[in-house]
Order: sequence, then structure tokens, then C-alpha cells
Amino acid sequence: MPEIRLQKFLSQAGVCSRRQGEEYILSGQVSVNGKIVSELGTKIDPDRDQVKFRGKSVTAAEEMIYIALNKPPGYVTSCEQPGDKTVMQLVDIPERVYPVGRLDKDSVGLLLLTNDGRLHHRLSHPSFDHEKEYEVTVASPIPDTALARIAKGINIMGVKTRPAEVRRISPTSFRIVLKEGKNRQIRRMMEKVGNSVRTLKRIRISNIRLARLPEGTWRYLTEKEKEHLLSCLSE
Repeated sequence: MPEIRLQKFLSQAGVCSRRQGEEYILSGQVSVNGKIVSELGTKIDPDRDQVKFRGKSVTAAEEMIYIALNKPPGYVTSCEQPGDKTVMQLVDIPERVYPVGRLDKDSVGLLLLTNDGRLHHRLSHPSFDHEKEYEVTVASPIPDTALARIAKGINIMGVKTRPAEVRRISPTSFRIVLKEGKNRQIRRMMEKVGNSVRTLKRIRISNIRLARLPEGTWRYLTEKEKEHLLSCLSE
């Protein structure tokens, strides 16, 4: 196998992000073949060299895949759903990846997929305060008082939603930033204020933006985007 930089190997093995790996190397927490390595330019051969982090062996892992998908309406966020089209049918790669979180069948927009189990768990866990931003169009004009209620928090399913950032776009549309992901949360909140959702699009997850990604298509995350998400594992 070709030689790769030590911090990249640590990242691919799921130990940490590359940036965090650099810090671990500089602080003397990584060894190669029994010797502490503290130089960032160090390269290793994963097939021959023995790498340890804090005294524990690190083994090469399968290549981690991180994908942003613009989900169209009519697709379910599932790997397999008899009788329905799934988001997995839109991603034509040989590696097995899994959706992070959900968008209901009628909703559209940004969805992340990965084979990184630790990242999947962290992003899906309710204790992780990553932001998710949506554009919402409702059936009838929504008053400022209703938007204020949504921003403050509303009781749905017996639990009060966390405070949210809300910004009006037009009489019947607004943007909302959530730090939680209850089942059909925005739709349920609209019902509580006497309205209903016409369209719901997710445009951002943490630092990942939908931008101009065409509906029904996908792309790999950039190195910068991956670094930010992987840094969450080290916090």
C-alpha cells in the first residue's frame, strides 16, 4: 500500500479528524513501530508499520465515505422500504452508506449519508447540538405571534421543543434553525399554531449547506466539511 501521512491514517482509522491527529502527533501521543513520532510530515505504510495511539494499536479501516444528497419528494429516508423509493437508489457507489437522521417522504433537501458509524451516532444523538436549518412554506399567512411561539418552544407529543431561531421570508414562509430532531417536528408545530406545512426543505446541517446541489443528485463532502464534522468526535 502506498505511504500516507500519519494524521491521515489516524483519520481514516476513525481515531480522530486530521487536524486533531496533528495535535496528537505534536503532543507525543502517537508512536510508529515503537517510537514516538512528533513530526507532522511523517509518512507510514499501513500494511507494514505498527501505529499506536496512547499505547493502543490502531488498525486501518475501510475508507470513510461522507456524502451530501439533495433529497427529492417521494423518497423515504431508509436503506430498504418495500413498495417505496428510497434515498439509497439515488446514490450510485459501491460502498455501503447509511442516512444520518431523517427527512420524511414529502420533505426535500439536504441529507447526509456515511459509513462512519461513530459520526452517524454522534450526529443522530439528541445531546449533540448541531444546527439544522429549514425553509418552510405554510398553507395560510402565519402571524408574528405564531412565529414567536415556535421560537420560544411548543409542547408537542408531551414534550416542549427547544428554543429555535426563526426568520420570516414572506407572509407564508420562514426559515427555522433547530438543534433537535423530533419526529415530524416542524409539521407538528405548525398544527399547534393552527396552520399546516405546504413545503419543507432542509438547507443546512451544521456547516454543510445544500447550496445549488440539484434535486436528486449528490456530492462528496469537501475536506473542510469533513474536518468540521469529524472534529465533533473529539469534543
